[in-house]
Amino acid sequence: MASSPQKSPSSPKSPTPKSPSSRKKDDSFLGKLGGTLARRKKAKEVSELQEEGINAINLPLSPTHYELDPEDTMLEENEVRTMVDPNSKNDRKLQELMKVLIDWINDVLVGERIIVKDLAEDLYDGQVLQKLFEKLEGEKLNVAEVTQSEIAQKQKLQTVLERINDSLKLSSRNIRWNVDSVHAKSIVAILHLLVALSQHFRAPIRLPDHVSIQVVVVQKREGILQSRQIEEEITVEMWLLPLCENQRDAFDTLFDHAPDKLNVVKKTLITFVNKHLNKLNLEVTELDTQFADGVYLVLLMGLLEGYFVPLYNFFLTPENFDQKVHNVSFAFELMQDGGLERPKPRPEDIVNCDLKSTLRVLYNLFSRYRNFD
Repeated sequence: MASSPQKSPSSPKSPTPKSPSSRKKDDSFLGKLGGTLARRKKAKEVSELQEEGINAINLPLSPTHYELDPEDTMLEENEVRTMVDPNSKNDRKLQELMKVLIDWINDVLVGERIIVKDLAEDLYDGQVLQKLFEKLEGEKLNVAEVTQSEIAQKQKLQTVLERINDSLKLSSRNIRWNVDSVHAKSIVAILHLLVALSQHFRAPIRLPDHVSIQVVVVQKREGILQSRQIEEEITVEMWLLPLCENQRDAFDTLFDHAPDKLNVVKKTLITFVNKHLNKLNLEVTELDTQFADGVYLVLLMGLLEGYFVPLYNFFLTPENFDQKVHNVSFAFELMQDGGLERPKPRPEDIVNCDLKSTLRVLYNLFSRYRNFD
């Protein structure tokens, strides 16, 4: 074994070798203590280096240094549990979003003597959600006013969420909440729910753009806990959201104050779409219902852009709500491919036969393609 080269004692200022005077200091109590602390520090550095190496190897499976709550480690085999990264809760945009939603809820419920301070703690049992939905929808829900037990709370929450989901008329893939997640005080699920409610009921509020939460997903596989971190998007660009009451456009004015001119617009759009759909022996008479399944929108985009849309890209005879939403979403993508901005209405608005939303989409096409043969 090679031996370390001897250092010259004529270099007393070097930190590595020890001069006779420094050795004398080591014989004292402070010197011995200093040597012990140095060895402990060295051992700690080695330990941290080893841990860093292990973490680097396990990075694909466990990329976060998230300290799990003991309850979150009690998982069955293959069970998955999600939790919010504590660092994400301090995000400025997330804090702003929660404040905007809290203020909105308190404004809506001002007559109910209900004050919400914490979204997760105040909404999980369904009581506030019930009152909020009743005010927004204008109907009374047939549920118990006060529930104490967990079973009763979940039963009430189930009824409230079913009625909310029925009113929102979202596709199943866009429903990011359920009884268990809301009752478990999942801030991710509760925020998704409140954002959807504010959009649907055209809340006069401005939600911050691009709010996301870092979520830690923990799964038990072969007896070992594995974790990964994902980014859960709560809000997107505000121009993608439906128009709020304070963002009125020409169609709001037509519906409210000029029904005669609205009929002229409808006839103009019907003439425009039939000019192209007649090439496929198709004809439109009702704008709100005949575009609701998305089929005519897809075919119309193919005709306007001069290409054949493969039938495997959409449902020619959609059988359910989700398939219709798929068709309309696909038509929106074709519009973007053609150089148009993504339509402001949601695909669900078209599927739900919202005439105003359908007119907005068709008028954008008319403005772009009215001179096309």
